[in-house]
Amino acid sequence: MATILERDDSPRDHYAAILKNGSLVMEPHCACGNPLNEDYFCDRCNRQCHCRQIVCDNETTLDLVKRYIRKSSQFSAFKVKLIGQS
Repeated sequence: MATILERDDSPRDHYAAILKNGSLVMEPHCACGNPLNEDYFCDRCNRQCHCRQIVCDNETTLDLVKRYIRKSSQFSAFKVKLIGQS
């Protein structure tokens, strides 16, 4: 899993977004790269994580997430990017 960096080069909590059988699947990850459970607590870092960015695995997923961000208030606070982009 790629480490997501903030502008100041510090890692960022995020959702890894993929399309699985035509449905959007978003899995939360700590800035350290550790997958998170439903409570968003990272056992490795011993901290509560806050995912505000969605990292998409490909352009198709990115386009879908961007549509959700435009149309749904539940997604409007998120930033989105393609994996590997800064």
